[in-house]
Amino acid sequence: MSIEHPTRMEDFDLYALGALDDAERRAFESHVASCAECAEKVAEARGRVAILAFASPPVAPSPGVKETLMRQVIASAEGPGGSFAHAKPEPAVDGGIFARWWAGLLPVATAFALATVLLWLHNEQLNRQLADLRNTITQQKQELAETRHQADLIAERETMVVPLWSQKGTPESHAEGHARVLYNAKEGMMTYDGWLPSAPADKSYQLWLVPMNGAPISAGVFNPRNGEMSHMMMKLPAGVTAKEFAVSLEPVGGMPHPTGPMVLVGPIS
Repeated sequence: MSIEHPTRMEDFDLYALGALDDAERRAFESHVASCAECAEKVAEARGRVAILAFASPPVAPSPGVKETLMRQVIASAEGPGGSFAHAKPEPAVDGGIFARWWAGLLPVATAFALATVLLWLHNEQLNRQLADLRNTITQQKQELAETRHQADLIAERETMVVPLWSQKGTPESHAEGHARVLYNAKEGMMTYDGWLPSAPADKSYQLWLVPMNGAPISAGVFNPRNGEMSHMMMKLPAGVTAKEFAVSLEPVGGMPHPTGPMVLVGPIS
């Protein structure tokens, strides 16, 4: 882990549980010390771990837990000037069931909290995968609907197939470009399918409907990858009749009106 901003939410829970190794912990603390946002997330993670700890079932400690604990306390206090250096240990006093429960709680609660957080992290991963799957299904449904719509458009008697070809003087890199437009003036619909090489980094392709009267109308902007077909479907403005379709090379994002060279043109015969 670097000292950069943590990108995984689980890092905060693992830190609160003490599950990071020394190098990761030092890098994490170095960043949190100067980042108010991450410090707040650490506090939230500690709160979650504390809640999980108290949610664990009580477990009675072994008989030697208190004796071991007292030995450690006395050993840590012994030394030069230590108040326990020559003190006689007091008789053990039973703190009751709560004290015994609390003494044995910490290791069990830590293990339980760690298992719970790991389960939560796994659940979060599954949720993300499920969301990605739902997005994929939605996209596939949309593509299927467009394919059916295109099939219906092809079946219509009024639908025209308009081929688009490269023009004389077109740069050699675009000379092999080709496309077609399915155009139905009655339904006010058109679809574009075509192949063109990738546009330069600062350029985009733009499809135009050239009407019988008036300026060309943008029908979409696209940036194909080499070897991939481009597909677009568009509802045409009411009352517009096309006389040809064209594809031009424009600045990234397209333009309100054609400014670049026409790489593909297809008149309606």
